[in-house]
Amino acid sequence: MRYLLIIASALFVVGATMTLESADANAAVCAKGVYRAGCAGARGAVVVRKPAVVCRTVWVNGAKVRRCT
Repeated sequence: MRYLLIIASALFVVGATMTLESADANAAVCAKGVYRAGCAGARGAVVVRKPAVVCRTVWVNGAKVRRCT
């Protein structure tokens, strides 16, 4: 009987704590893909595309050099 009383009081304490200390879940998940990256959260999702690669040929010390950014 004593163990049953201890278990019942422990369940009561856990239940009261869960009821009184509830908080909003604010989670965000982000992922980075090959072509774009995105995040999803409580207020919606955002997708960002990676910028296109631009290559230019420039002269450096009398030689042609191809630089991509």
